[in-house]
Amino acid sequence: MPNVQAFSEGVIANIEKVIVGKRATVEQAIISLLCQGHLLIEDVPGVGKTMLARSLARSLGCSFSRIQFTPDMLPSDVTGVSIYNQVTREFEFRPGPVMAQIVLSDEINRATPKTQAALLEAMEERQTTVDGVTHPLPRPFMVLATQNPIEYEGTFPLPEAQLDRFLMRIRLGYPNVEDEVQVLERQQYRHPLEDLQKMVSVEELATMQEAVKGIYAAPSIKRYIVTLARHTREHPEVYLGASPRGSLALYRTSQALAAVRGRDYILPDDIKALVVPTFAHRIILGPAARLRDLDASQIVNEIMENVPVPGGDLGESRAFAVKEAKA
Repeated sequence: MPNVQAFSEGVIANIEKVIVGKRATVEQAIISLLCQGHLLIEDVPGVGKTMLARSLARSLGCSFSRIQFTPDMLPSDVTGVSIYNQVTREFEFRPGPVMAQIVLSDEINRATPKTQAALLEAMEERQTTVDGVTHPLPRPFMVLATQNPIEYEGTFPLPEAQLDRFLMRIRLGYPNVEDEVQVLERQQYRHPLEDLQKMVSVEELATMQEAVKGIYAAPSIKRYIVTLARHTREHPEVYLGASPRGSLALYRTSQALAAVRGRDYILPDDIKALVVPTFAHRIILGPAARLRDLDASQIVNEIMENVPVPGGDLGESRAFAVKEAKA
């Protein structure tokens, strides 16, 4: 089995040359990459959302494009447009910035819902359709979107269908005093992003992504994931709970976290570490919860505390399953 842990440590160490003191958040970004999912980075302006996305892109041997979303942007500005060539008398497709392996969608919630929807097909089906013609996207393909909190001026909330297509939503938060001083020192003469080097090739990344799929999950672990998802749908304060896509997201990310930590099987701690980033943005709270000033993360944490954790030696469960398969 490929060494996913060594791969992850190398990429994380490279990104930490730019992003200081946020190892857990950087690790979650790597997990999203290993799961071939899309990542939503939400926080206040100026804490390094775009820098995290650009640092991850620079660490990979992938093509990269950046889309700066604005209120006057059109869907064709994202997907591309067909232009009539007067010489050949035919329409020619001019690909948009979404036709890249790593796409940074900066301040995605500053665009109108119509423009935001231009990414739906690309994110789910890895293709885009323009004027009735379908164009496949390169592999691997990952959208790294940043957004400011919706209470800030000039923002449009992302529709539920698009939020559900993001594997995880993460936040950076403000650095502590020591880390912020270190940021000042590192950027005294030039930005460390300028010196960031590529760490892995596209082929190596694809190998690691396939390796993650082989991480074992005991039947009790799978049931634990589904039970957590069902409790979000049945909670009295929740109007709309996590979808089956959310259950699959928690399963995939837990596989990746186990691999990043050097294991070939999932533990309940892996699920607990990722249930909020994978579930919270998929939950719509009811009116009573909003009146009580609750947020989705609090609801998910409450559910996690109330659902029994599976017991037993899950590593031995995997060994038994492998033995049975060989027999």
